[in-house]
Amino acid sequence: MSNRILQVDNLTVDIPVASGMLHAVQQVSIHVERGETLCIVGESGCGKSLTSLAIMDLLPKSAFRTADSIKLGDQEISQSGERAMADIRGNRMSMIFQEPMTSLNPAYTIGNQLAEALRRHKRVTEAEARDRAIYLLEKVGITAAASRLGQYPHQLSGGLRQRVMIAMALMCGPDLIIADEPTTALDVTIQAQILHLLAELQDEFDTGLILITHDLGVVARIADRVAVMYAGEIVESGSADQIYNAPAHPYTRGLLACIPIPGKTKPGDRLGAIPGIVPSLVGAMPGCHFAGRCPLAMQDCSRAQIAMRAGSDDGHHYRCVLEMDQTHAWQREGAA
Repeated sequence: MSNRILQVDNLTVDIPVASGMLHAVQQVSIHVERGETLCIVGESGCGKSLTSLAIMDLLPKSAFRTADSIKLGDQEISQSGERAMADIRGNRMSMIFQEPMTSLNPAYTIGNQLAEALRRHKRVTEAEARDRAIYLLEKVGITAAASRLGQYPHQLSGGLRQRVMIAMALMCGPDLIIADEPTTALDVTIQAQILHLLAELQDEFDTGLILITHDLGVVARIADRVAVMYAGEIVESGSADQIYNAPAHPYTRGLLACIPIPGKTKPGDRLGAIPGIVPSLVGAMPGCHFAGRCPLAMQDCSRAQIAMRAGSDDGHHYRCVLEMDQTHAWQREGAA
């Protein structure tokens, strides 16, 4: 039996807008193994959330999704209809959204919503659904779980609501969980608790996890592998160690250079920044999307589509015309 939970090949999302066609996600290929955490990182608007919604088939009606293949385990789901996807969502793969207050129904109790998630997909009694809900609420660290079932979302804090969303995602024992910036609306202490909780639950239930974030500190703590997105494309992918210790793409290095280093970055020092602005994704975009902001850009960068190429280690790939040693030589010169 294969350990690969998800395989996505050449996923594209196009959205018609007044000025033309917005190419929001372009030929994205990712995979997730059982028990593995894949972090998708990049600045706001790069296509991270749309990638996750495309995998779940939850895109707005105006969006067009194409893919060579989207496999959940051994099942091809790229051409599945709405009824088939409704049977998969919440069952074999679940999603945790950014803001739990907009994801939970304010008119129903926590218990009703947890039980519905299970009874929609499994043949269980109300009592069995209630017991499962209490068990998972306790697992996610909610005390007096039985009494919480009768409460409404507005009666819980932001951190508790996010824990309820995690419990709901686990109700049917999915193979894959997609978490779209699940700690964005929470304070730093609660963020750390939620991330630790996700890691513990993933290890216990042997679930694949896609974590979407723009916080590289979060990635460093939880990721097994990382995919860096820029302007709708994945520009670099590899293990967390490869991305942090041997970044190959100029955009990845730019992101890492923006992180203040404790003990080295002094108060009042100028913080790192990537010059320029993100290009428009409307219309044709030949060549490297980062070329207009890249210190290494050459004429070849804007002529044709840039393919992913292998880095120095297995599993490390980046989208650049330059060899990895050339980009590293530039990095050393810039640091000198």
